[in-house]
Amino acid sequence: MVPSAVRQKAAARGAEGTRWLRGLGGVIEQLEHDWDVVVGATLHGGSESYVAAATTGDGVEAIIKIAIPGNDLAGEATTLRLAKGHGYARLLEHDAARQAMLQERLGASLAELDLPSNLQIEIICATLRRAWQIPPPASASLPSGADKARWLAQFIAATWEELNRPCAERIIEQALSFAEVRRSAFDPETAVLVHGEAHAHNTFRDLQYRSTAGARFKFIDPDGLFAERAYDLAIPMREWSSELLEGDPARLGRERSGLLAHLTGVDTQAIWEWGFVERVSTGLLCMQVGAEHVGRQMLEVAHHWLHP
Repeated sequence: MVPSAVRQKAAARGAEGTRWLRGLGGVIEQLEHDWDVVVGATLHGGSESYVAAATTGDGVEAIIKIAIPGNDLAGEATTLRLAKGHGYARLLEHDAARQAMLQERLGASLAELDLPSNLQIEIICATLRRAWQIPPPASASLPSGADKARWLAQFIAATWEELNRPCAERIIEQALSFAEVRRSAFDPETAVLVHGEAHAHNTFRDLQYRSTAGARFKFIDPDGLFAERAYDLAIPMREWSSELLEGDPARLGRERSGLLAHLTGVDTQAIWEWGFVERVSTGLLCMQVGAEHVGRQMLEVAHHWLHP
């Protein structure tokens, strides 16, 4: 059974998405044969790919992922291949033509564990420190931090107008200014392989470390970028808006950027600037896709962050 969110997203792609839905069963059967796996229960939660449990011929528990049309898995596959299971789910198989991957099965997500936000941040940072050790690709096969900053600036400016300017212009001006600073700061000599969406829903227990004392986590669903470390820390900076709004958002925001800097050794101001850009861009995106309450919370925090 294809989850409704995946079905709706595929249907929105028109005839190509309809053909993909119609042929999905056949693709699964082909992959079972080619990869010597048995595909089991459908897994829910995402909307960009069909994801299901699988078991290999050797009895290894795995996950099969088949992207809907328009969702290119190339960057994700490149990142997982480079990682070789270090900080990321291990890539077992990849079929570029069918936009499919087979990955190791992980445990519960960090989001499911109901931990305090600061402890979640500590776990995410510990996982990032391992992930940043992965040597980046020798060729320019992944987008750079400069590319990302440029894209975010274009998205923010266009979406703000599309949504009939849902927040103060000075919030947009600050976001665009910070995006330009981070674009100019990109340095290939110090850039690393970054995840791009290192949040709790993409952080899962590593089943090789089952005891609480030795618990480790791995990432799934990387965007795959060659960028400064601060970009990965922008993601926890943009999360937990309601928690920030319960107190002084400016003070709590600065405390969070300080914590992230302390845990990783990354420059606080770079974290702050990327965090502001990500908060504004994601807030606008949430409003664009109908999650207006979440988007407005993000933008409200951004307003408080103008003069921290």
